[in-house]
Amino acid sequence: MSDDSTARPDQIAGAPHPRETPELYGQKPAEQAFLTAFNSGRMHHGWLLTGPRGVGKATLAWKIARFLLATPEADEGGLFGDAPPVPDTLDVPEDHPVARRLLAGSDPGLYHITRRVNEKTGRLRDMIIAENVRDLNRFLHMSATEGGRRVVIIDSADEMNTQAANALLKMLEEPPARTTLLLISHQPAKLLPTIRSRCRDLRLVPLSTEDMAAALRQAGVEPGTETEAIAELSGGSVGEAVRLLNLEGLKLYEELVGLAASLPRLDRPKANALAQAAAARGAEDKLDLLFGLTDLMLARLARTGATGTAPPEAAKGEAEMLTRLAPGPHQARAWAALAQEIGERARHGRAVNLDPAALVLDTVFKLQNCARA
Repeated sequence: MSDDSTARPDQIAGAPHPRETPELYGQKPAEQAFLTAFNSGRMHHGWLLTGPRGVGKATLAWKIARFLLATPEADEGGLFGDAPPVPDTLDVPEDHPVARRLLAGSDPGLYHITRRVNEKTGRLRDMIIAENVRDLNRFLHMSATEGGRRVVIIDSADEMNTQAANALLKMLEEPPARTTLLLISHQPAKLLPTIRSRCRDLRLVPLSTEDMAAALRQAGVEPGTETEAIAELSGGSVGEAVRLLNLEGLKLYEELVGLAASLPRLDRPKANALAQAAAARGAEDKLDLLFGLTDLMLARLARTGATGTAPPEAAKGEAEMLTRLAPGPHQARAWAALAQEIGERARHGRAVNLDPAALVLDTVFKLQNCARA
C-alpha cells in the first residue's frame, strides 16, 4: 500500500525509482548494521537513514522493506516447528512474491509516505502534511487484524510539517506491534530532537569512484571516461551524478573553470555566453545547476587555499586555476565569504524573479572583484 502520486517526488529524473533498483552499491556497512540488529532479536522499531542526498538511502529503505516482509520471524517455525535459518544478507530474489508485490505497489504490509499533490491546486505540495500520518494510522489499524510484519517508509522525513512531525512522534513513542518505521533524512538536524532520539541512526556514505560507475550503469547511464570527474563534482552522490549528466553539468563546469581561469582579466564573450545560456527559456534547471557548481567551485578554491593542495581535477586546467587564485589561507577566507554572499544573492534573485542573465553576470563580476583583491 502507498500514497504515491504520479509526481514521484522521491524519484530522480532519468533514474529508476528506488523500489525498482535491485542492487545497492557502496553501503555494505549500513546493510550489515541492520542485519546484525535483526539477527540479535532486539531490533529497534524506528530507523533513521541519513547521509548525503542521492547515495542510496531510499534504495536501502526499499531493500530493508523487501527483506522484512519476506523473512519469517524467529517465532514462526518451519514446517516441523524448527526455527528459520539466520539470514546472512538483506537480498531477496527478484521472483519472490513480496518483491513482485512491492514492485507493483500492492503489498499490504507496506505503507509509503511522500509529498502528495494538492487536490485544490493540482500541484505537488512542498511538505508532508498531517493528513498523511492520519492515513498511516488507518493503515496500521486495518492491517493489524491480518497479522505479519508491517513496514513504513517516509521519504523524506525532513519534509514533514510541524503537525505531521508531532503525529509521527506519538507513533514513535508508542510504536505499533510488529511495525518498523524507516525515516529517510537528508538533513537530520531539521528533525525534532525527540524524533531523532527515538530512532536508531543508519548512516550512508558517499560512493567511491568504482561504486559510482557501477551504480550509474545500473541506472542506465554510461559514465564513459568521465567517472572520476563525475564522482568529484557529485560528492559521491549517484542522484547528483545523474543530474549532472542529464544537464551536461561537466561541460558547464568546464566553462565555469575556463572563465575563472581568465580572472582577474575577465573573458567577457565567455561571460556573456554563459549568462545567455542560463537565461534561455526552459533553462531553469540549468540555472540552478550553474549556481550550484559556482558554489562548489568556490568551496574548492577555499579548500585549496586552506590546505595548500588542490583537490583532484574535475575539469581540464582546474588545478592550475585553483592554486593561482587561492595560494594561501587569506585567499581561502575571501573565497569562502564570497560563496556565502553569492549564495544569498542567488536565492534572493530567484525569489523576486530577477533577470537570470543579469544575475549570472552579477555573479561573474563578484568573482572578478574577489580575484582582483
